[in-house]
Amino acid sequence: MNSKAVAAIATTLLGCGLNNVFLEYIIKQDPGCGHLITFAQFLFISIHGFVMTSKFGTVTPKIPFQTYLILVVLFFLTSVINNWAFNFNIPVPLHMIFRAGSLIANMIMGILILKKRYTLEKYVSVAMITLGIIICTLMSSGNKKVEACVDCDIQVEKKEADDHFFWWIIGIALLTGALLLSARMGIYQESIYKHYGKHPQEALYYTHLYSLPGFLIYSPSIWQHMQIASQSEPYEIPIVNTIVPMLWLWIVLNVVTQYLCISSVYVLTTECTSLTVTLVITLRKFLSLIFSIVYFQNPFTIYHWFGTALVFFGTLLFAEVFTKLKQSNAEQKASKSVKKTS
Repeated sequence: MNSKAVAAIATTLLGCGLNNVFLEYIIKQDPGCGHLITFAQFLFISIHGFVMTSKFGTVTPKIPFQTYLILVVLFFLTSVINNWAFNFNIPVPLHMIFRAGSLIANMIMGILILKKRYTLEKYVSVAMITLGIIICTLMSSGNKKVEACVDCDIQVEKKEADDHFFWWIIGIALLTGALLLSARMGIYQESIYKHYGKHPQEALYYTHLYSLPGFLIYSPSIWQHMQIASQSEPYEIPIVNTIVPMLWLWIVLNVVTQYLCISSVYVLTTECTSLTVTLVITLRKFLSLIFSIVYFQNPFTIYHWFGTALVFFGTLLFAEVFTKLKQSNAEQKASKSVKKTS
């Protein structure tokens, strides 16, 4: 493995891991700022792409504007809905586990749209992932407890619990919709690449740039949470001795690490085999989940662990990681035996 691949693996684990840490810091303080986070990420990638990809608008895009429109709509809705779900009592660990179930959505869309057929192993792996997500979802439905007090009326407590559960259901519905939209976007993206060739950096830039006007719909929410961020606890940055609102610092760090995560995964796909990419991304998700549970003390029972194990094991099974590892070991043994005989 060359130094570029090693660096890509390290920056993927570091960038994506830190991104989840800063995201959780933000969500803990302001759960409703999903639109602001998404807008900040899109704006940063658009500015970076304008400078580095389009060279200040001097480079003509390889894919026409009209072709990008459907992709932009799907990408915008998926990104906004995923971050918006935090506003509906969805804990970060459940969010991670749920998004790990993208293979289910991909298989459903593949069967319905592309008329694909899969092996028994694929169906078993998706069944494991589905079961794991269902277990974690059900166990997370009662995580948020209504605090009791001596003078509280039991009916009021029950109403608050019912309200929490109602909005939690809305959050689950949003995550489910985002999964299906993401899978449909992947199929459409494949068709674009087949027709025009692969231009991932260009696609990354234009899907973010063309999505920016869509945030006008959420401008009241974005402005509201910008004010909340500006009024957050002040923090003095060492060395430069500059005081900034803590929430704005976390948002900036989240945006930067988000780009580091995306760009590192892109390098990873060009430098490593699909097996390595799958293993690294799965490991990254697992480490982020563990850190979220331990550091942020998110509630996680033995049932959550069982469901999580099903999700990650099913993901590795779907990606044929175990089969490829066996093949790789067999090839290495065969190569060694050939060298000994020669």
